Amino acid sequence: MSLNPFFEPSTLDYELPPFAEIREEHYLPAFERGMAEQLAETAAIAAAGEPATFENTVVALERSGALLRRVSLAFFNQSSSDGTAAVQELDAEISPRLAAHDDTILLDRALFARFDALFEDRRSLGLDPESLRLLERHHDRFVRAGARLSPAEQQRLREINAQLASDAAAFRRNVRTATQEGALVLDGAEQLDGLSADAVAAAAENGRALGRDGSYVLSLKNFSNQPELAQLTDRAVRERLLTASLGRAAGTNGPLAIRMAGLRAERAAVLGHPSHAAYVVADETAGTVEAVDALLARLVAPAVANAEREATELAELAAADGITELAAHDWAFYSERVRRVSYRLDAAALRPYLELERVLHDGVFFAANLAYGLTFTERPHLVGYHRDARVFEVFEADGTALGLFVADFFARDTKRGGAWMNELVEQSTLLGRRPVVVNNLNIARPAPGEPALLTWDEVRTLFHEFGHALHGLFSAVRYPLFTGTAVPRDFVEFPSQVNEMWMTWPEVLANYARHHVTGQPLPAELLERMEAAANFGQGFRTVEYLAAALLDWAWHTVPAGQPIEDAEEFEAAALAKAGLAVPAVPPRYRTTYFSHAFSDDYSAAYYAYIWSEVLDADTVEWFRTNGRTVRESGEVFRAELLSRGGSREALDSFRAVVGRDPQTGPLLARRGLA
Repeated sequence: MSLNPFFEPSTLDYELPPFAEIREEHYLPAFERGMAEQLAETAAIAAAGEPATFENTVVALERSGALLRRVSLAFFNQSSSDGTAAVQELDAEISPRLAAHDDTILLDRALFARFDALFEDRRSLGLDPESLRLLERHHDRFVRAGARLSPAEQQRLREINAQLASDAAAFRRNVRTATQEGALVLDGAEQLDGLSADAVAAAAENGRALGRDGSYVLSLKNFSNQPELAQLTDRAVRERLLTASLGRAAGTNGPLAIRMAGLRAERAAVLGHPSHAAYVVADETAGTVEAVDALLARLVAPAVANAEREATELAELAAADGITELAAHDWAFYSERVRRVSYRLDAAALRPYLELERVLHDGVFFAANLAYGLTFTERPHLVGYHRDARVFEVFEADGTALGLFVADFFARDTKRGGAWMNELVEQSTLLGRRPVVVNNLNIARPAPGEPALLTWDEVRTLFHEFGHALHGLFSAVRYPLFTGTAVPRDFVEFPSQVNEMWMTWPEVLANYARHHVTGQPLPAELLERMEAAANFGQGFRTVEYLAAALLDWAWHTVPAGQPIEDAEEFEAAALAKAGLAVPAVPPRYRTTYFSHAFSDDYSAAYYAYIWSEVLDADTVEWFRTNGRTVRESGEVFRAELLSRGGSREALDSFRAVVGRDPQTGPLLARRGLA
């Protein structure tokens, strides 16, 4: 094997990983050496003869693990974005080893003793606010990991953490496999009646790419209600598509979810918390289980009432087609019918105005220039981790280089579902590093030579994920622990949700929403109809989301020792108890493919999207009414919030922007729940 490219820092611009040299066989040796190096570094900190100081203990820990950080960022980006069979196997092997590695550090009694001594004396150390917060956050990490527990309790935590890491990797693998195998394969284009011509061509291209020439393949998205349900006229095809989506990984991930929920509850009990949710939320902006309960409970009844009103209108249209009972696979189709009939809106008619490259350059990048002065230059000579990954250099208004943005937009069978942001290099002035961030989407690849035309929801996703990218690019913190999006889960979605506002900001929308053939702008009357229809469907969307959030919450408020026999029965009972058992509106994610809750970092935190939306709606109102220009407002938002990462309390950053505590009124109005 050639010299491992991870063993030394990258010499490329911004320390971009040298993907042209990286091979799958490089990962495991780099992980093993990286873990060994960091354990040696932390052992030296713990065994130091001189008394603990901020520099020789806290800063030293921040500097440790450089190789492990390099390989971890590259690998876990690839495992999501280009997870070949070999990468998935390594994920299954390395995840429990990394969990054990973290436990070795965080449960090291000698190391913790040094942090504990500094923590007790912290007010006399003369630390600046960011350094003081770093000490406090590291101390909290040790305590939350179990540093104060007995050796026997710590050993049980090690066993639980290793098993959970292994189970999470298995859950990821099962979802990916089930999503691939659940793709709907159709023999004739007539079965796709209702889809636009470009969507039909994309389904044919998808069939070709998957080795099914002559077939039309609709690959599943990671959520329950598939976007094609809104257009497919063949009711039987709609039912097949939704059934495939809702049934994913039922046989494999149901038992895994039960075991993981039980282990998380046991771990929380060992750490002194009544549930995993209580353990998680104690470290979030919400603070308590009761606070989350109160917000979610406030939303359920009006959301269900909205959905029921919508269902009545949809059922009338369905009845005209001879359908006596509106089913889940009918909802999106008849919602689209309402938009066409009542609002004269046709989703397919929007697509020609939403071409990917134009939305990216004249929409997303244009908005970033409008609010923050940024410009973007594609760097084709910089190699990404996959041929679809394009690298852009990002510049400040004065021409100063800021970082790199990597765009990876198209679906493929080695990419997990959904959309997300990753970091390949984390910003830190301590380590002299500037940010390299990645956005992944799952847009259907168009036929060769054809443009990629987006749905309105895909445009929203593009703006949303770029909000996360800006959070990483604008990071201006000293310490790696605080970099970019390293903020509470119920805060991290807030900046990305704010960034969605630019998609309909008049100046931005007029710049990108142009017909891909004629260049004509989106007709003004079509925009007016879109605005008129904005609140239609909020009942469905809110119920769909709340059902998933409360399902996650139900799994993780179970106390230790309470048996769960069947995942599907537990799910049904949880939704009924929450008042969200609405057969025609399935949860956005069902248990067995709820990756947020069982394989990502959102366990007991999926409520974060609606919690963050309170802040988002309030901030959008601030942007519109504060009397500043867009650029002036953008600079405040950047300086006081986006650049701060986790270096101060999240809500302090919100208050520094808006000037007060958050209010729920704008959210309720947006969701039609006021």
